[in-house]
Amino acid sequence: MNIELRHLRYFLAVAEEKHFGRAAARLHMAQPPLSSQIKQLESALGTKLFERTTRKVELTDAGRLLMERARQILADLEAAEFDVAEVGRGAAGVLRVGFSGTATYRLMPEILRLAQSELPNVRLQISGEMLTPQMETALLENRLDVAILRPPVQSTEVAIDEIEQTPLAVVLPLNHRLALSTNPDESLPITSLAGVDLVSYPRTSSVASAVWELCRQAGFRPRIVQEATETSTLIAMAGAGLGVALAPASAALPLHDTIAVRALTEQVTIGLGVAWRTSTLGTTATPPLLLTSFAQLARQAAENLHRSTLRP
Repeated sequence: MNIELRHLRYFLAVAEEKHFGRAAARLHMAQPPLSSQIKQLESALGTKLFERTTRKVELTDAGRLLMERARQILADLEAAEFDVAEVGRGAAGVLRVGFSGTATYRLMPEILRLAQSELPNVRLQISGEMLTPQMETALLENRLDVAILRPPVQSTEVAIDEIEQTPLAVVLPLNHRLALSTNPDESLPITSLAGVDLVSYPRTSSVASAVWELCRQAGFRPRIVQEATETSTLIAMAGAGLGVALAPASAALPLHDTIAVRALTEQVTIGLGVAWRTSTLGTTATPPLLLTSFAQLARQAAENLHRSTLRP
């Protein structure tokens, strides 16, 4: 027996309802055929998916794994159907784009603004607040077509076109002694953070790696008390007084009225670039020309924002 999509839909209904009768009603079918289909699926897979008693239905370990995979398969199918329909309605293409934390707040709005006029027939499917390792994996697994991320990446199959360098800044709780003892124009040396509680992106992120190296060169180990994968969560932690954060400087940081931002004396910068998987060019549904157009648009957006900061 070959496993078909209907088997996955039947399985998910039972897994989510934890009851064959309710699942059958949800699927608008009788219970005996549903039970038969689930037994056929278990036979095809060679393992039990449910533990059945007279009172309840529970997933086995194999069933829990299949539920996770089945949801992803059906979600991918739904997305593919939607994307194909979009192209069929005349769109020039669908581009799945990932953005790093601060780029979500600073660069993404300008890219979307430009895309309305420069790429009017392209639908951008946006995923924000992502870390570089997440985006690299998503590119390699063909879940993203392009990403705005901070180098480096590990895979030689991912190419990066750098569009800007962003300085690191110190993000302080408003009542922190370092915020109270300095004015907004003063910078703070990295040594001022020795022994200070820090909140940080995970160690695997590009920003956290740069911070650890900077602290190492200054002769101390950063005291990380909490980690966050999203910039909004990181800023919220700093604003709540959990610790000091180091993040790419941006006037568009979320929750900016809960924090004080100071420049870093060392003037360390973190790159930002447009990344894509080179091995998919020519075989993916996303044409190389569309990727090129998006990369140019992202560079233009970065230049626009840079010019706006230079105006008096």
